[in-house]
Amino acid sequence: MSGSRIVALGHSQPDRVLTNDDLSRMVDTSDEWITSRVGIRTRRIAEPGQTVDEFAAVAAAKALAGAGIAAVEVDMVLVATCTAVGAASPNTAARVAARLGMAAPATIDVNVACSGFTHALALADQAIRCGQAATVVVVGADLMSTVTDWTDRTTAVLIGDGAGAAVLTASEQPGVSPVVWGSVPEQGRAVVIEGTPLRFSQQGQSVFRWTTTVLPAVAKQVCERAGVLPEDLAGVVFHQANLRIIEPLAARLGAVNAVVARDVVDSGNTSAGSIPIALAKLVERREIPVGAPVLLFAFGGNLSYAGQVIACP
Repeated sequence: MSGSRIVALGHSQPDRVLTNDDLSRMVDTSDEWITSRVGIRTRRIAEPGQTVDEFAAVAAAKALAGAGIAAVEVDMVLVATCTAVGAASPNTAARVAARLGMAAPATIDVNVACSGFTHALALADQAIRCGQAATVVVVGADLMSTVTDWTDRTTAVLIGDGAGAAVLTASEQPGVSPVVWGSVPEQGRAVVIEGTPLRFSQQGQSVFRWTTTVLPAVAKQVCERAGVLPEDLAGVVFHQANLRIIEPLAARLGAVNAVVARDVVDSGNTSAGSIPIALAKLVERREIPVGAPVLLFAFGGNLSYAGQVIACP
């Protein structure tokens, strides 16, 4: 039984930048109000007609190029998304495979909203450990702008669009730790995307309390399962939901020597795209040494969570 490692990453975001000042002309808000409450200054927003699979495929192609692996060598494609609006079948993973000219991969969508990427990463690692795949592409991609009520300042200020991807391969030296995952079903409606048309809404205070009081202990469990002390982490990539959530989580975890991803400031909350986008940027800038331990920990929709420690590619 082999383990798996992330060998390359890629990301893709829209060209259009929406600033806080732009938003202040669309809804009753201001740059000061947004930055003081969520820490976001800009976000990328897709143009009408652009699709989730378009960004997912670009991110996947970049990751494959970085790994030096041809698309036809991929055994499995997992795409984490909750915004594949109007595209029940073929699913997003199949659309990505078709865009990239893959041969005959298993193609699976994973919808766990904001924690979708870390769930999908765990499934990919397990598939490789069980010998069911040798090369897997895992993508987190969401176009949250397509499910946003742009008259609601409590949600419109949060969101962004984009995709991030990772290529995993079998390895005798595992670089993905066992996952810690779960959910709080009785509070699942604290974050929803529903209605006609679909719209994102959340109980902001409930989510904030849950993330800042319950999840630090869960993040520590992830480190324990990986056999890593929080102070030995070189990087921490939380779901990029809100700077007021990310910073207290990092402090309570005790990751005193880690680079903490703060891509939310520039990208907003991209749901399943947030962790792979933020991680890909840290790796591009070489802010974390190759092989060093990095905590990935996501949370959100369904009041779900999932995390693992990886070796930095």
